[in-house]
Parts: sequence; C-alpha cells; structure tokens
Amino acid sequence: MKYSKATNYALHTMVYLTLAPKGKSVGVEQLATMQNLSPTYLSKILTKLVKAGLIKSTPGVNGGYSVARQSDTISFLDVIHAIEGQTTLFHCSLEHEELFRDPNCIIENVMIEAEENMKKELSGKYIIDIANQIQLQKNK
Repeated sequence: MKYSKATNYALHTMVYLTLAPKGKSVGVEQLATMQNLSPTYLSKILTKLVKAGLIKSTPGVNGGYSVARQSDTISFLDVIHAIEGQTTLFHCSLEHEELFRDPNCIIENVMIEAEENMKKELSGKYIIDIANQIQLQKNK
C-alpha cells in the first residue's frame, strides 16, 4: 500500500505548523521552502487541509496558515483522510467468477479487516506526539 506524496507533505506540514508559536501564521512560501516544493503545489494540499478543518488560512501581508483545532486532537488518520479521502483501499475484482460469487468476498473481508486495524492504529497517533518528539530532540 502506498500513500501519495501529498499525504507525506501534508503530515510534515501539520507537524511544522504544530511547532510554530501559538497565534503565529506560517506563509506558504516558508512551508514550501521547508519541503523543497513549489508553493503552487503545496497550496493545493493546504486547501484540502483547510477544507477538512485541520488548518486555517489568514489572509493579508502577515497571513498564512495555522492549526485550526487543538493539536492533540489531530490524528494521522485525520490528515490522511483530508488528502486521500475515505474510500477503501481494496475492492474485490472477481465477484463475477463462480468461485467468488458470494457477495461477501472472503479476500475482501480479510483486506477490510486489515484496513480497519490500520485505521485504528493511525487514529491513535497524533501530530502533537511527533511535534513533541522533535522538540525533545532539539533540546538535547
């Protein structure tokens, strides 16, 4: 399984914004430079994060982006869903074959169970935890 590069950039952006001083917005240029991306490409990712309510955009000269809700409530799964959507990763493609005609495709059931376990794991991992680990490493 593979997530898009956009998810990678979104997770890094969320951690960076979490580490920013409270009340301070970070500009798209700074966020893009930090990840060696074009501001145009990153803006598309930021738009998805804004629509999901994870970050907010402040217009103006001193504007930029900041975390929209309590950092300790934003999970990895929240960010992944904002970028990738909430569709399942696996769909049984052989339902038309006699061996697999059961509407509850056994293979699909295994894959759905694995995906649910992964979602449970990712929903318990918070952006703030990564930000705190980075702060600890900086302070050593």
